[in-house]
Amino acid sequence: MSPLTVFLGKLIGIYCIILAVTAMAHRRSTVAAITSLLDNPPALLLVELIGLMAGLAVVLGHNVWSGGALPVIITLLGWLATIRSIVLLALPEDGKIKLFRALHYEERFYLYMGFTLILGLFLTFAAFSV
Repeated sequence: MSPLTVFLGKLIGIYCIILAVTAMAHRRSTVAAITSLLDNPPALLLVELIGLMAGLAVVLGHNVWSGGALPVIITLLGWLATIRSIVLLALPEDGKIKLFRALHYEERFYLYMGFTLILGLFLTFAAFSV
C-alpha cells in the first residue's frame, strides 16, 4: 500500500472522528452553524471552494481504484467531495436550500454523524494497521 494511501487514511479518518464526536457533543450549535451557511452566500461559497480544492487534491493525487478497501474508499471520498462541491457551486441559492431541506439534516443529524464516525473509525483503523 502506498504511503499516500496510508497518510490520507489517517488524515481523513482522524478528521472524521473528531468532526463526528465534537458535532454530536454540540448538536444544537452544529445544526445552527450549518443552517446559517444557507443564509450567508459568501461563507457558503468559501466552504464550497475549499471542499472542491480538497476533493480535487485527493482525486488528482490518489485516483486508485484497486488494492483493497482503504485506497478505494479514499478515492471515492475524493470524488464525492469534488462532485458535491461542483453541484453546490452550480446550484442557485434556492436550489441549495431545497437540497438541504430534502436531506432533513436536523432530523437525521445523528444518522449522518454516526456514519461519519464509523467511516472515520474504519479509515483510521485500516491506515494504522498497515
